[in-house]
This record gives sequence, structure tokens and C-alpha cells, in this order.
Amino acid sequence: MTTGTRTPAESIDEEKLDELVGTTVNDLGGAVQAALAEIGDRLGLYRAIADAGPLTSVELAERTDTAERYVREWLRAQAAGGYVTYDPETERYSLSPEQRAVLADEDSPAFMLGGFQGMNTVLADVQDDIEAAFRTGDGVGWHEHHPELFPATERFFKPGYAASLVSEWLPSLEGVDTKLKNGARVADVGCGYGATTILMAEGYPDSTFVGIDYHDHSIEMARERANEAGVGDRVDFEVATAEEYNGTKYDLVTIFDAFHDMGDPVSVAAHVRETLSDDGTLMLIEPYANDRVENNLNPVGRVFYGFSTMFCTPNSLDQGGNPALGAQAGEERLREVVTEGGFTRFRRAAETPFNLVLEVRP
Repeated sequence: MTTGTRTPAESIDEEKLDELVGTTVNDLGGAVQAALAEIGDRLGLYRAIADAGPLTSVELAERTDTAERYVREWLRAQAAGGYVTYDPETERYSLSPEQRAVLADEDSPAFMLGGFQGMNTVLADVQDDIEAAFRTGDGVGWHEHHPELFPATERFFKPGYAASLVSEWLPSLEGVDTKLKNGARVADVGCGYGATTILMAEGYPDSTFVGIDYHDHSIEMARERANEAGVGDRVDFEVATAEEYNGTKYDLVTIFDAFHDMGDPVSVAAHVRETLSDDGTLMLIEPYANDRVENNLNPVGRVFYGFSTMFCTPNSLDQGGNPALGAQAGEERLREVVTEGGFTRFRRAAETPFNLVLEVRP
């Protein structure tokens, strides 16, 4: 008679056990690293090493007006995690070209510090709400998160957009680049702080753009940033949902990493279809995902499934969640949704390790 469910010790595969323990140790280090990376970002430690390295802890502390003993320990933690390079002969720390691209160069498409910005604060602020939602099935809206999430999201995604949007993604769409050069009408739905709207306006000065987001604070910031970028005369912003925004006969509608967040993506697709011109195009930028779960069980999928659990799926559920796609929906599921919304043509136009670029047409 079985009296418990504990796995007998002799059935444990020691090699697999060691591997899992190693994974959890890496995760524990990663959790601490998130805080240390944000500290290094805010205090300018990475930037100082990039500009003046190799440096000792004393030299870095002097350059950044920080306390050497803390800097010394931070540097050792960074070196242990592979974020900086240590030379034991000189006791100096430096950034390799790869480390510089990821941690110190905000113009690099590989820049990742936006992913750490405020993350501990944001997660701690919402963790209790998400735990409660696990029990009730309720949603947690984008607008309910800590304010640090909004600029951090822009900073995380913008380097990839800046590297590829105008130079690769838009030209990959059938006839769109020519339309934009000649003067087109564009709606950027779910625009957030307006980074993508502004990038397109800068790249295509003869076209006009409207950025749309339901989050009024994000629209306020987008207006400010468009004026600062000198494109405010060709860019408007509207506080509206993706199912109710204004305007018709758009040549192009874009949705960047936001379609999967929406509560009723079929209705969103149908509204986009109504607002497009007869030969218009919807460009969906979505997180890279394969169609089968087992093919997403990798480091990129792990990040996006994690973000999806804490941010994307809760927001979709807050808006009705029919269906709550999640950040790893995959190409075929997205095809089904936009087809149900009234579109007939769908293809993958381009991709990166982090994004699918999908062309959707009437």
C-alpha cells in the first residue's frame, strides 16, 4: 500500500539533479544580478568602464564618485557573471566589445539594460496582485503597474526597433516603402511612449503618422518626445483603444509587440481592417515564437513566457481575454486570429532572434 508520493532516493538521476541545482543557482545569481545591473546602470559604472577601462576598483570609484568597497564587490560579482572582464595580473576590469554592446552602448541593437531598468521594483510592486489573480483569474491592466515599467519597456525594445524598423522591416513589406516615401497615412496602434511612431516619422518625412494608446500617461510622453525629435508637425497622438481608434483609409497600420496583450485581438484585427485602405497593410511585430510549446523552451522563450505571465496575459485578461494570446502565441495562432478578423493574406516578411515581422493584408 502506498502511503506517500515522495520519490524514492534511489530513483533520482544524480546527473539530472546536479543539472537542475546548477540551473537554480544560476537563477538565484540572475535574480541578484538584476539589481546589480540596475545599480551599475544608474551609477554609470558600465559606461565609465567602457569609456576609460581597464580600471581598478579604486579608479572606477573615483571616476563615478562612489564608495570603493562597494564598487570592488560589485565588480567581482560582475566578473563572476561574465558581465565584465577581469585581468588578474593587473587587477583591472574592462568591457569586451560584446559586453560594451550589451551593457554600455544604447545605440546597439544588442543593448539589454532596459530589461533590467526598474525590474525589481516593478515586479515587487505587482507580485501580490499577480498572485491574487492566479486564484481569481482576474486581470491586471498595464495602467496598474509601477510607473517605472513604461520607460523601461521603451528602453528595452527601442534599440531593436531603431536598428531594423526603417532599414529592414518596412522595406520587407510589399510596396510599403514606396508608399511611405511618396507620402502615406500611418496609424501606430499601442504606441506607448511613441518610439516607433517617431522612428517612422524620421525615416519617412513625406508621410503623416498618428500614434494610438489607451494609456494617457504614455500618450503625454509620446507628444513630448515627438516635439523634442522635431517631428511634432507630422505626428499626432490619440488616447484610444485598439478597437475604437479614429481614422480611415490608412495606408499602413502597425502594432509593435502589443497585439498579444489585447483583450479581444479578433475585434482589434476587424477594426484595423475597417480603418485600412483597400490596398493597405497591417504590420504586426510580435515576439519571436514557434508554433509548438516545446520549440519555445529556450532562453528567449523563457524570458517572453516570464514577461507574459507577469505583464502580457494579465493585461489581456483585464480587457476580457478572448483569447488571451500571451507573448508566445506563434505565427499560426496569429494567422488564425487575423483571418477571423477579416484579413485574407498573411506572411512572415522578416525576423530577428527576438521578433517576427508579419505582413497582413485584406
